[in-house]
Amino acid sequence: MIDQEKIEQAVRLLLEGIGEDVDREGLKDTPNRIARMYEELYGGMDEDAGDHLSKTFSVDSSEMVIEKDITFYSTCEHHLLPFYGKAHIAYIPDGKVVGLSKLARTVEVFARRLQIQEQLTGQIADALMEHMQPKGAIVMIEAEHMCMTMRGIKKPGSQTVTLARRGVFETDPALEERFFRMMGRQV
Repeated sequence: MIDQEKIEQAVRLLLEGIGEDVDREGLKDTPNRIARMYEELYGGMDEDAGDHLSKTFSVDSSEMVIEKDITFYSTCEHHLLPFYGKAHIAYIPDGKVVGLSKLARTVEVFARRLQIQEQLTGQIADALMEHMQPKGAIVMIEAEHMCMTMRGIKKPGSQTVTLARRGVFETDPALEERFFRMMGRQV
């Protein structure tokens, strides 16, 4: 649960710490704006991916389902700077599928937390396995990290790619190859 009052106090202290006048016109309402923004950015803290993945539909097929290019925005827990990019999800159904929007909602649940990309990738794959019980799931995330582009090494455009494989994607290399082919990537 977000504590708006604490956030507002912290933002005032931060502004003072960098030498700003917290009472000047442009900053007067900034602590409140930041607190309200954080409710949106970190709303995933109070959400459960199972709420989105529990509504399933029966299917006879066990063919791969892919939802690619799911845009997300998250915040690096190390520097409190954004990272953003695309998530690509595939799973092999075992008698049931979930609505496609639910995959994007699952990405949002975990992206809207202080996070590292490696953990985000695994959390999405684990949630699919836990709540949908597919034969397997694979999640690939490609993201740009502002902690690498606007500070430190300063390399804009660099992409970090993470992959999490579960179930049959761990044991059947042909499935992973098929995923990459369907994504339009060479293995």
